Amino acid sequence: MNQTSMKQPPNVISNKDLSYIEDMLAWNLTAAKSAREFASHVNDQEIKQELEQTFQMHKKHYDELLNFLQSHANMN
Repeated sequence: MNQTSMKQPPNVISNKDLSYIEDMLAWNLTAAKSAREFASHVNDQEIKQELEQTFQMHKKHYDELLNFLQSHANMN
């Protein structure tokens, strides 16, 4: 089988790619919500701060993915 390496990703999103992106959005949203919920039940300020930072990180990833998809939705 002759396989060539891809120098640049294609300008299309396959159904498999879209499914993976949907999963990434769901994972980040779930992780953000969970971290925020856990932080609301913790009394230790150090742990609460770590959970809030975790929330912010996952929220940022979710927002960046969503913004990217929205900005490229009308390119085709």
